[in-house]
Amino acid sequence: MERPKFPKRVVITGGMPYGSKELHFGHIGGVFVHADVFARFMKDRIGEDNVIFVSGTDCYGSPIVEKYRTLKADGEIDGSIIDFVKKNHDSQKSTLDNYLIGLSLFGASAFGIGGQAHDELSREVFDGLLKSGALSVLSTKQFYDEERGTFLNGRQVVGRCPINGCKSEQAYADECSLGHQYFPEELIAPVSTLSGKPPVLKEVKNWYLDIEKFAPYLKELVGKWESNPQVRAFLTNVCNESLVKPTLYSKIENKDGIQAALKNSGLKYTCEVDEQKNNCKVEFEKLADREKAGALLAKNGIRFRTGKTLVPFRISGNIEWGVKIPDHDDMKDLTFWVWPESLWAPISFTQAYLKSIGKSKDEWKNWWCSDDAGVYQFIGEDNIYFYALAEGALFEALNHDGDWNIKMPTIVPNKHILFFNAKASSSGKIKPPMAQELLSHYSPEQLRAHFFGLNLGNASVPFQPKPYNPVQTNQGDPVYKEWSMFTNFLNRAVRTLFYSFQKYNNGNQTVPQGKVSADILQKCEQQIISYENRMYKFEFADVMIELEEFFKYINKTLSERMSALQKEFDEAAFNQTIIDALHLIKTATALAHPIAPSSTEKVREYLGLTAEQLYSWDNIFKTVGELVGGGHALKFLEPKIDFFTRPSWQYN
Repeated sequence: MERPKFPKRVVITGGMPYGSKELHFGHIGGVFVHADVFARFMKDRIGEDNVIFVSGTDCYGSPIVEKYRTLKADGEIDGSIIDFVKKNHDSQKSTLDNYLIGLSLFGASAFGIGGQAHDELSREVFDGLLKSGALSVLSTKQFYDEERGTFLNGRQVVGRCPINGCKSEQAYADECSLGHQYFPEELIAPVSTLSGKPPVLKEVKNWYLDIEKFAPYLKELVGKWESNPQVRAFLTNVCNESLVKPTLYSKIENKDGIQAALKNSGLKYTCEVDEQKNNCKVEFEKLADREKAGALLAKNGIRFRTGKTLVPFRISGNIEWGVKIPDHDDMKDLTFWVWPESLWAPISFTQAYLKSIGKSKDEWKNWWCSDDAGVYQFIGEDNIYFYALAEGALFEALNHDGDWNIKMPTIVPNKHILFFNAKASSSGKIKPPMAQELLSHYSPEQLRAHFFGLNLGNASVPFQPKPYNPVQTNQGDPVYKEWSMFTNFLNRAVRTLFYSFQKYNNGNQTVPQGKVSADILQKCEQQIISYENRMYKFEFADVMIELEEFFKYINKTLSERMSALQKEFDEAAFNQTIIDALHLIKTATALAHPIAPSSTEKVREYLGLTAEQLYSWDNIFKTVGELVGGGHALKFLEPKIDFFTRPSWQYN
């Protein structure tokens, strides 16, 4: 099997949780654990100094404003909105630490070194977009609550998504909970959350990035992704759903009315009938043509829904709580819409981290722009449109004059992690369990192993913790499954090595010298290279499957050899068993390290190896003898000591 090639330096990002709430199980199990395990693997693989792992609290935006307003009105909180966000940021950071998420920086877009860097970079990005000619001012409609006498932000309007076939639970002013983009006037049955009444639409001006202009580039980019083994197939499928011509859908019986309404419009279109779906598909060359057609159909009383396509990406908004946009001509007192500024926030946090370790302002370019560097962004599937298409267009626009040269990151999306068999969200009907709360039932590494082993790279998978099961059964807890391979097989094998060594070596802790058996060397080498390839392709569930088989093999091999020695002890066979066992345990511990960083440290301590010797892939194929030479001693293992454990309360 060929070995994959990795960049010399990498940045890994773990999404950005909103500053309006604590972390729930989906943040941890759907994004952060996978990002952290990969980051730890890359630190072992290419060196800790060559990996930056950043994330941070997404402090701005209408969801936060609306949550703060509601809690303040109900008397549940006191203080300013920045106090509210800081409290949630601190809670998020604490939870991440408790799950052993080893971030280089968990910043915040509104304060601290991350906020300072983000303000500066946001101004530079705006100037760069303006210079490239990618920005335009569009006069669009915004919802206005006449009873309250105020414009409504994105989350103060709820309705039904207008995108054909969308199954979102909640739709807001210009995007739904599944990430579909549309114009405000397309939202179905809008209601103001302030007054509970339908709002009206008034004209406002905002800055927009014309993503449609970048369609050829995006199609080429997605085409390259389709042949890239590091890109998950469903990412390109989602992208291709929007890389289509602007379309309207209406019922078949409206076909004649559609053609009559558009007859003298001068618009070029095609109209296809789908008998099975009972609809007409009306397709246009440009988005502007579809909007004109939609207005004509509405004027003639013909109901329709729109299809996915590339729509202008709003850059600005008029809510006060946001990153300020530089005033330009008559466009004044605007702030960035939260989605675009959150796309370059990982660059801001990279800058902030590099500054914190004494690097120069432009050092970030060696990580985001260099040909020998790479960026990996871990996200949930609902955010693919933003991180793949909007971010692709945004970066390509900034690269227009050659000053930026930002490389497009590798996007690593996960499917939904369900709560039992339903999608849970803070704003939905089914509320998710909080991540911190789960730690009263499970250990951090137990949850890390479980979440990492879920096949989220291919399908939405249920999280079914028994303590939250409304129908208690006598069956075991599904959350125990993945960690049990560490406690049942690897832990037993490590204990067998140490206790057998101490039993037959008469108190001498010095390990014998000699060569590892050829079959053991080959087995370990095959396992290492397969693991490396699986990690390279983000096949995390397969990593866990193969590790379990490897742990079983190690445990079985040591048990059989030690049983034979108990029947008839042979010093040469004993020495060879210890030499082989050390190489097997060293290999298994190195591969387990990114998943179980705390427990593997205990194994390392008793093996008497440094972190560099055990975890660095510069030494991954080397034997213990090659690393330490003669006279190396293992630490004495006291009776009844375990390395990979379950919490004591789980045995009750």
